[in-house]
Amino acid sequence: MSHAAEETASQPDCWRHAIDLAASRPGGLPEPGERVAVIGCGTSLFMAQAYAVLRERAGLGETDAWAASEFPTSRRYDRVVAISRSGTTTEILRAMSVVHGHAATLTITAVPGSPAADHSDDVIVLDFADERSVVQTRFPTTLLTLLRAHLGQDVSGLPEQAERALHMPLPADANGFRQVTFLGAGWTVGLANEAALKVREAAQAWAESYPAMEYRHGPIAIADVASLVWMFGDAPDGLIDEVRATGAELQLTLLDPQAELVRAQRMAIELAARRNLNPDAPRSLTRSVILT
Repeated sequence: MSHAAEETASQPDCWRHAIDLAASRPGGLPEPGERVAVIGCGTSLFMAQAYAVLRERAGLGETDAWAASEFPTSRRYDRVVAISRSGTTTEILRAMSVVHGHAATLTITAVPGSPAADHSDDVIVLDFADERSVVQTRFPTTLLTLLRAHLGQDVSGLPEQAERALHMPLPADANGFRQVTFLGAGWTVGLANEAALKVREAAQAWAESYPAMEYRHGPIAIADVASLVWMFGDAPDGLIDEVRATGAELQLTLLDPQAELVRAQRMAIELAARRNLNPDAPRSLTRSVILT
């Protein structure tokens, strides 16, 4: 079994740990009313996107999600939160080195004593959710569990949802699809982006992601009988019929969208196995992007 498969299966316990951690009120998380930027790269960016929408919808303050490489360091925020599993990503370190001292800074990472801590007022370490696989699974979802709990959401049932996700059937013959599209709305756009990234990384498969309403504005043209369209959360009115009219296979959300992401992770790892690929070491990727 790959490390990615083992780490995917460990998510219920990791989420329980994150709920306990949130109850201890770790320092550095955004306070109500603060103007917040959340920065990340790849998977971490997509978790930032989900969190930003959830925080704003909870009425807790303006929240922007930025790719670390595109973060406008001259823009004023009360707090900047960096998400980095390794705490070594070049773009994260560059951005945090500029804003540290001008705004409150927090890094959420899986590695104690990582370089990002040097540019952070506070650090939250999720070392229990660290991963050996290059492909991230449990770290981002554990992080999101912590953040959702801090927002005041009732996440007590999430671990049980994750357990269900580990045993529910996946779309039939996923390897037979020419391409896969993941759709979301609101906070689940970030989850759809992450699901597509997992399929690309692990299985080198054609996977895309869009806000569900935007899918109508062009991307639906690629859908046919060899396509799988997977919706995270509730589908907008009329979209189900429009997707089915293309002949594409439609997968609707059966669980909390975060738990649904676990099912997508499983599909990506299964696709990798069927294609004789190693999800722990995807082509051209490393655990952390460190630029010279």
